[in-house]
Amino acid sequence: MRVLLDENLPHDLIDALVDHSVSTVQGVGWAGVRNSALLRRASGLTDASMTMDTNLEHQPNVPVLPFGIVVVGAPSNRMQDLTPLIPEMLAALGRVRPGTVEHVGRVGKRRDNVKNT
Repeated sequence: MRVLLDENLPHDLIDALVDHSVSTVQGVGWAGVRNSALLRRASGLTDASMTMDTNLEHQPNVPVLPFGIVVVGAPSNRMQDLTPLIPEMLAALGRVRPGTVEHVGRVGKRRDNVKNT
C-alpha cells in the first residue's frame, strides 16, 4: 500500500510501517499545503494518508477520495508516544478504504489539549 505521512508525523515512522511504500508530505514538496489542496494533490498518488490532524477528516471531499485517511491520536508526535500504536496503525492501514477514515489511539484526547483545573 502507498502511504503518505502528513507533516505532523516524524519520518522515523517510515521504517515502522513495514510492507508499505511510505512517502512524506515534505518529501514530495507539499509542506505547508492546506488540507483541501493536499487531499486533491494526493489523489491518485496514495492509497492512504496518515495524519495527527483531526481536522483533515472533516474536509467536505473525504467521502469521494480515491484513498483513505488514518487519524492517529497520541499524546505527542514523538516516536516514544507513537511506537505503542504501530500495531494499531498497521491494522488500520489494512482496513482503510477509499473515502473512509480510520482512527488509531485516542483521537481527540491528546494530553496537550487537557487543561488542569
